[in-house]
Amino acid sequence: MNTILITTLVITVIGIIVGAGLVFTGKKFYVEIDPRESAVREALPGNNCGACGYAGCDAMAAAIAKGEAPVNGCPVGGAASTAKIGAIMGTSAEAVERKTAFVRCKGTCEVTHNQGNYVGIMDCRTAMLSGVNVTECDYGCLGFGSCAAVCPENAITVKDGVAVVNRRKCVGCGLCVKACPRHLIELVPESKRVIVQCSNKDKGPLVKKVCTAGCIGCGICQKQCEFDAIHVTDNLAQVTYENCTQCGKCVEKCPVKVITPPAKSAENLPA
Repeated sequence: MNTILITTLVITVIGIIVGAGLVFTGKKFYVEIDPRESAVREALPGNNCGACGYAGCDAMAAAIAKGEAPVNGCPVGGAASTAKIGAIMGTSAEAVERKTAFVRCKGTCEVTHNQGNYVGIMDCRTAMLSGVNVTECDYGCLGFGSCAAVCPENAITVKDGVAVVNRRKCVGCGLCVKACPRHLIELVPESKRVIVQCSNKDKGPLVKKVCTAGCIGCGICQKQCEFDAIHVTDNLAQVTYENCTQCGKCVEKCPVKVITPPAKSAENLPA
């Protein structure tokens, strides 16, 4: 009986000592959290996509509360989120225009072909590292869906051998941009819809051999543009979005119709 009482007493004393130690440690190392941080976190969309450059919404909220990140630093939240965060932080800022991913390749199975049947891990980067020329076009989409695999919103699918983005689902996190080994995907401002859907930098005759829908670098689009918004560089037409007024003249005159029109399907277009 005495043994039981002694054991119980020892355990109780140890419990009291440990509890007191935890209380002391908690007070000693307590870090006061800025109440604005929690409020900012609530105003963020919660995608944890990393499009802002931080590890997630928690890290972004902490940075904004400390003044290390701008109140409009979240490209996903848009104007509504920016306004809420600005009110919390006592400042104002214009919302960063929403961006969505766009695949600069029009090389579907109808206009180009594979050089052979690839047998291996169905991953674009792995296919490239294998050293095998899977597609006839060295710049085209490989179609194994590495971009789709990393998309947190399931906004990318592979159709007819080419990755296609549903801009309504896309949050502009940029993970697909990083995943594409051929660098075919870019983030485009939502208001900009005139985009060159090709990445082939070879000369026109070589492009036509491997893809009938590719840019031939003829320069007609550049001649038509009155706003210095499109130029042919390295045999490939490229749009300067800041200058583009969406007039559509380059779209009308493009002989291979590789420039997307101002209004089209939501898939693969920031429209």
